[in-house]
Amino acid sequence: MLLIARSIILAVLLTLAFFFAIILCIVRPMHRDNVHVIAKLFSSVAPILGIKVITRNAVINPQVDTGAEANAGTDTETEASLKQPKIYLANHQNNFDLFTHTSAVPEATVSLGKKSLAWMPLFGQIYWLSGNILIDRKNRHSAFDTMAKTVKRMREKLLSVWIFPEGTRSRGRGLLPFKVGAFHTAIAAKASIVPVLASCQNHIKLNKWNNGVVIVEMMAPMSTANVDKADAKKLCAKVHQVMSQRLAELNQEASLLMAKPQ
Repeated sequence: MLLIARSIILAVLLTLAFFFAIILCIVRPMHRDNVHVIAKLFSSVAPILGIKVITRNAVINPQVDTGAEANAGTDTETEASLKQPKIYLANHQNNFDLFTHTSAVPEATVSLGKKSLAWMPLFGQIYWLSGNILIDRKNRHSAFDTMAKTVKRMREKLLSVWIFPEGTRSRGRGLLPFKVGAFHTAIAAKASIVPVLASCQNHIKLNKWNNGVVIVEMMAPMSTANVDKADAKKLCAKVHQVMSQRLAELNQEASLLMAKPQ
């Protein structure tokens, strides 16, 4: 019964959200803050699904060694640095990312998605008109061209980009290997990398009244200002290591919170 009721409510809310998004995209197509506004709309649905989302920024660490000899470390969170374009790297688990990760999407940020999304009825058109970037990963030349244009947009419009570096949903398999493209883009744009992690979502079911806690944490930014493009793979490996370690910690913390009597 709960599954049916929640599915109906979710369908109605998503229809309204899509209707609002269409109007927003028609009024101001490709606007730099469209994705942020729509993301907040979707994140507001989490409580209806029985999910308690805890969204937070991590405390800035003194320095993060990227494994390259470039001494890439964390940015100082000054007002100036906050305005600079960033590459947000988020773990990708399942469809519930639409209601959890979206709570952390900042202003002036667009996401990078598969070109095939454009062919999805309604969603694809909204995704494109929102200002998101579509990439054809199967076409190497086209993908390189898209990333070059992305770097140009980041520099000219001070636009940040949200990327799922795993390239596919992990579906409970932990943090999958990263594709190196996001790191080449960050280095080319001289943009800081900001890891964003959502704790495990495998426990979420539409037929459960209480779907527990999901912690969404935006980690300390890691500068790429002095990182050479030859060190992209080293940077990729180090960021994956840092994110894997932190994800394990967040999973443990979320499990402890859910184990406490409500």
